[in-house]
Amino acid sequence: MTDTKTLDEAAIALLVDRFYDRVRRDPELGPVFNNAVHDWDAHKATLVDFWCSVALRAQSYRGNPMAAHRGHAIHAEHFTTWLALWERTALETVGPDNTRTLMAIAERIGGSLQYGLGLDPNRRPLGLEVIGG
Repeated sequence: MTDTKTLDEAAIALLVDRFYDRVRRDPELGPVFNNAVHDWDAHKATLVDFWCSVALRAQSYRGNPMAAHRGHAIHAEHFTTWLALWERTALETVGPDNTRTLMAIAERIGGSLQYGLGLDPNRRPLGLEVIGG
């Protein structure tokens, strides 16, 4: 079955708006984001530019995602929650075909951010190394 929804700037803007409204209310992600974001309208506009740039090659985003995430209380588990919420919101907003595309991008970006922030999700916490193995 094909997805009849068009992935364009308007669709991405709707997705970003709905997604970050959910993030703000999420018990795990809300405290992190609400502590870091002081102007939600500006943040959402920046994220629309970002997603249009990565998904539509719009070249509208000018920023440094890694620098924007440094210094915040972000843990590897947050990425799992973020991705699940992103996928659910995308499915409802842009349809399954577009969600597959956006999820592939989100997973790649999430992995890069985790690596860059020293949050390798495959690394065991300190003190849990296998002894003699």
